[in-house]
Amino acid sequence: MNLAVIMLDSLRQDHVSFYGWDGCPLQTPNLDALAAESVVFDNCYPEGLPTIPVRTELYTGHHTLLHRPWKPLEPADVTLAELLRAEGFLGFLVADTYHLFKPDMNFHRGFHGFRWVRGQEYDAYRTDPPRNRRLEDYVNENYDDVWRGRVLQFLKNTDDWKRPEDFACCRTVDAALDWLRRNRSDRPKFLWLDTFQNHEPWMPPADFDRFVPADYDGPRIILPMGGHALDWGDEGVIECVRGLYAGEVAYVDWCLGRLFDGMRAMGYLEDTLLCVLADHGHPLADRGKFLKGGDRMHSELLKVPLVMRFPGGRYGGRRLDVLAQFPDLAPTWLDALGCAAAGRDMAGRSLMPVIRGEAEEVRQATISGYYGVADRAVRDRRYGYVVRGGGQPDELYDLIADPRERDNILPGRPEVADELVSHFAKSSFPSPPKSHGVQGDREVQHTPVG
Repeated sequence: MNLAVIMLDSLRQDHVSFYGWDGCPLQTPNLDALAAESVVFDNCYPEGLPTIPVRTELYTGHHTLLHRPWKPLEPADVTLAELLRAEGFLGFLVADTYHLFKPDMNFHRGFHGFRWVRGQEYDAYRTDPPRNRRLEDYVNENYDDVWRGRVLQFLKNTDDWKRPEDFACCRTVDAALDWLRRNRSDRPKFLWLDTFQNHEPWMPPADFDRFVPADYDGPRIILPMGGHALDWGDEGVIECVRGLYAGEVAYVDWCLGRLFDGMRAMGYLEDTLLCVLADHGHPLADRGKFLKGGDRMHSELLKVPLVMRFPGGRYGGRRLDVLAQFPDLAPTWLDALGCAAAGRDMAGRSLMPVIRGEAEEVRQATISGYYGVADRAVRDRRYGYVVRGGGQPDELYDLIADPRERDNILPGRPEVADELVSHFAKSSFPSPPKSHGVQGDREVQHTPVG
């Protein structure tokens, strides 16, 4: 059996139409078709956010929340690629997620080969001014030099992107298909495809840019600024940004259809465990702010799609509400591949007993947050408890009755919060916080805007 992991950055679960959220603004037919043949998980969460700590969890099967900020793999880390290499797998990483390849990063370690598709976000890729797009068409009068510079770098990088095939996600998919085609042999394969396309800035190809309200006539705000959205935009701008994000999701779904069709044509769906997931979602001013942040511990950031299609569609059609966290996925994949012993030292817990119907759950609660930030989200299948730092009031929601988390029931149900917190050590809730923000200095480090 082969393993193919498809990592989609910044995809909210409520924007995948298969999940059936009220208010989903689009259809995702290719993800939906795959989900119909797969095991679908409703309650999968990252532990330590954002981009790099999440991938460290997935690569190693270990926790990152308390001790692993945004940093490279350490020499003592043993990665999934290294473990599968020892088991005889041929490994390949193809990604447009440029953070994996920055000068101080090493997330291609253990793979036999890798391909970096250039140009996403602030990638240090192009220095010449854009010829086909004007900066003023993508910012408003509230943008300062820092944010204008970020938008400008993205416009430089993407100046030649016109057709859907020109954009990074499609080029990443095509590179993966080319590798699969050239390496169709009896040797088992491990493919990790990682695309940043759903991450801001959001500038979908014209064919998919159909979700911005027709009466909006302002600049295309492709990169929302930090802070409260109404401080730098109005309701029209907010709806514009949401529409651009939906267009990106629609485009990524189209690219995935290209991938799935290609894999099916080559016979890979008969002998490959295909897993599609996101690292996290993205706030779209649901509570007044865009962008990720340690103070945004709600479903729009935390609840992600997780779809596992087994060879030939085995176990297909099952939808599970069991709790899963990212450290659980590497041991799950190893177990499914017959390499369970290789993951015996991982902190995560294989989900295969649940998938095979041998167990009802592998954990009773999940915890999510940012290293060095006090806020935490603690969840079980029904309730979500937001533990606030800095003197802000805590929050408790019934995630079944109130999936959008609007009605804070903590005053009447404090015992539920106490029960959720009891699943984790006191050290999981640092106070006071060590720092604030989202490790933003790390995100722009080694870029032209850093």
